[in-house]
Amino acid sequence: MTMSYKGVMKSVFSNRNVLVVSVTSTMWSMTDMGWRFVWALWLIHDLGATIAIVGMLSMIRNATPLLFNLPGGILADRIGRKKILNYGTALRVFPPIIFLLAGSWEWTIPAMVIDAVCSIYNPAMNAIIADSLPRNQRGAGYGAYRTITSLPSVFMPAIGGMVMDSLGYMQGVRIFLIAELITSVAIFLVRWKYITETLDRKKMQRRTGENASLRAKVSYTLDVPKTIKIMAVVSTVSSFALNLVMQFMNVYAHDIVQLSNTQIGLITTVNSVLVTALSLPGGLLSDRFGRKPLIVTTMAITPITTWAVTLVSIGDPSFSFQQYLMIQLTNGTIVGLGGGGGHGQTGGSAWQALVADIVPIEKRGTVNGILGTITGLLSSPSSWLGGYIWQNYSPQTPYQFSLVFGLLAVLLFSIFVKEPKKEEELLGSQ
Repeated sequence: MTMSYKGVMKSVFSNRNVLVVSVTSTMWSMTDMGWRFVWALWLIHDLGATIAIVGMLSMIRNATPLLFNLPGGILADRIGRKKILNYGTALRVFPPIIFLLAGSWEWTIPAMVIDAVCSIYNPAMNAIIADSLPRNQRGAGYGAYRTITSLPSVFMPAIGGMVMDSLGYMQGVRIFLIAELITSVAIFLVRWKYITETLDRKKMQRRTGENASLRAKVSYTLDVPKTIKIMAVVSTVSSFALNLVMQFMNVYAHDIVQLSNTQIGLITTVNSVLVTALSLPGGLLSDRFGRKPLIVTTMAITPITTWAVTLVSIGDPSFSFQQYLMIQLTNGTIVGLGGGGGHGQTGGSAWQALVADIVPIEKRGTVNGILGTITGLLSSPSSWLGGYIWQNYSPQTPYQFSLVFGLLAVLLFSIFVKEPKKEEELLGSQ
């Protein structure tokens, strides 16, 4: 690696867009990570939901954002990244207000729908990071972004766990929701003032054909490389596997393994230390040695560590805690290096950098929207399915299915996805 860790961080964050997006995303994580890890437990213990209802609500929460990913991506490529980012950020003010008013689980549905509309800016935010950095710094850029935005997860879940054990879910969640509301307003103001547009619309019009018909422009925009189509299939299968169990991980830890909220928060915190420490090195490795080797390696380990929680011994609190901790530490290492884990394959720095390498600048928002929409719509029923299987068979059965689908995704990626050659990468870097 030709630059030091400090040098890479300085180089990446010398770009104001990357700095602003990273800092504001970190601000959001500060409040969200204090309570989001007990979301399912809050629904069950205070709002009257069952495991099956949690699965259904998780499906809604995962599926509804996808209705806005593709339109958000297309709009980001047509009218600009900054406008879409600002519109979506402004809407972030409303979900915490509704959650604060929630007296039963039904109240959470409108909050989740509005939260889903906010996801319209996700493709624009990914495109801004890719647009703002040269090709040979994209892996490092996404890694640095993940490093900064993961910092709150180093300490907030531990703090949140202690708050929940001390005050209970209802009062503890309320404290973090109030903080989230205040933070949302501040984030909007910072992004509105300091983000700079990265899309050159005149250059884009020359590529798509300035006088082309609307149909021709849409056809050009939606025409994506074959590799992207294969990656969409891989991402769908992988996300289906993760969604079978991911919403129930902390429920399993609390209700089956019988860990306390403080222990769960502590494990989440230690896990996050690894994610934070390894995100930038993972990005640097993908820049130097290629995206595919890192993605394949981390994707292969993810379903195994996810399934391994069912092997934790139940009945000995001290030993159970140690076993669960070791499994989650392994998972944190994988997430940090840019693979799957709790974030899904599309969240990894190597994966995002590979997409940016393949796709030209005027299509990046759209392609991110397509990937998010296809992945989410096809995989979203799995959270409901996981809850149904848990309730009607056993808590361990969804994890077994998750292992099978996760390994299938690895096989598909290994065989069918090819990294672009250097001359092809030049197209994506423009």
